[in-house]
Amino acid sequence: VKRVFITDDCEELVPSYLRFLRGIVDCEDLSLNISREMLQNNPLLMKIRKALVKRVLSELGKKAGKAPEEYATFWDNFGAVLKEGVYEDADQRDTLLELARFRSTHSSEDWVSLKAYIGRMKDGQDEIYYISGEEAESLRRSPQLEGFVSKDLEVLLMTDPVDEFWIGAIGVYEEKNFVSVTRGSIDLGKFETVISEDQAEKPEPAKEEGVNGLIALLKLNLDERVKDVRASDRLTDSPVCLVADEGDVDMHLARLLKQHQQVDQIAARILEINPRHELIKVLAEALSREGAADSLADAAELLLEQALILEGEPLPDPAGFSRRLTGVMAKGLAT
Repeated sequence: VKRVFITDDCEELVPSYLRFLRGIVDCEDLSLNISREMLQNNPLLMKIRKALVKRVLSELGKKAGKAPEEYATFWDNFGAVLKEGVYEDADQRDTLLELARFRSTHSSEDWVSLKAYIGRMKDGQDEIYYISGEEAESLRRSPQLEGFVSKDLEVLLMTDPVDEFWIGAIGVYEEKNFVSVTRGSIDLGKFETVISEDQAEKPEPAKEEGVNGLIALLKLNLDERVKDVRASDRLTDSPVCLVADEGDVDMHLARLLKQHQQVDQIAARILEINPRHELIKVLAEALSREGAADSLADAAELLLEQALILEGEPLPDPAGFSRRLTGVMAKGLAT
């Protein structure tokens, strides 16, 4: 009412995850001679802050319901900032999760809410599947998604760095655990494979004895560079992929921490092989030939290096990779 200007930059009025807001707050209850230091600790300011946050989130919720296209434009610009509040503001966490939107494997253009995701979950699915990375399109091509796509299981594509932190902070939404498709062993066998008319029948896997022998060979040659080697049911098209063990840090988060020098070394990953892939079947059959173990040593290295390339990670020995690849190509073309 008194229309006296106090300050043009009051950071305490809204939390950092609403820093994109611009506006004026008119309040007749603040003392006119209040100093900036007193303003920061004023209890009335805390009440104004709570009221502003509640009002802004309420208006955003109305916009999301009544004008989803306009809200999608807003989320394109400020969604990554707003998601910081899920991690920082426990009081508003449920409201912010309702407002959150994500890309997913079931939609290339539209944003998906967590409620919509849960509404589309398959019978028997009790987890929210996600994959983290820098770009949605590159994530769609990730080998770890192949098994989920074949089962028509929707996977959320997390492309903001803050995603790794708020997911770790909450872990659960509506009694559904968030599970990274690049971590641990996920049982996809309980879901039926969806095969379209233009797809070929699922190829037969290599013989179990040959697969077990190949796994033993890979473990011997790769040694401590991998935590384990095992047959995969998450791969359909690619021969190999890397996954993090159940108790280890998610692969994308580990790379972020290393880039920011928060960790010195990334834990060894699990190498998964696809028993149905033609390359794996050829390698498994080759083990029965005399002297195969020595000749397949380079193949073991190349499988690991291929998995690293698919993850976008640098090769520890590019010159060695080039030499091994050249040798395998020369042998293949000579036969």
